[in-house]
Amino acid sequence: MRLTVYWPGRTKNAALRELEEHYLRRIRPLASCEVVVTGTSRGLGERAAEKILEIEARGLEIRLKDDYIVCLFDGGREMTSAEFARFLGEREASGGRGTAFVVGGFLGLAGRILDRADLKLSLSRMTMSHELCRVVLLEQIFRSLSLMKGHSYAK
Repeated sequence: MRLTVYWPGRTKNAALRELEEHYLRRIRPLASCEVVVTGTSRGLGERAAEKILEIEARGLEIRLKDDYIVCLFDGGREMTSAEFARFLGEREASGGRGTAFVVGGFLGLAGRILDRADLKLSLSRMTMSHELCRVVLLEQIFRSLSLMKGHSYAK
């Protein structure tokens, strides 16, 4: 199974960066997983939302391949951890295309990126920072892969 996680800009919060690395170290013995940091705007505030989304979309578009694309989106489908593990198991069984997870920046994702998604996934109905979403996604990927491989995972 080949997993790729895309997000714009590096994680600024050092504690969250450490957690990302922690989960990546735990994921990689179970599956091929790469994080790709894409382009982001610099020096633009929320007033320039459309421009920021455009810059981030271009950075994603040049890197997205013919993978099965899962966009994180607050209006997307919610899954339990067990359902997410089943989903990843189905993706693994399908062979062929890898699975790409796309996490937006602080404004989310541009509409045209969401339109490319094979699945729009919501991690929670609650709002959380885009940097925290990165950690939650990696933790859930690790949890799912552990379950798929028959390892126990503390609750």
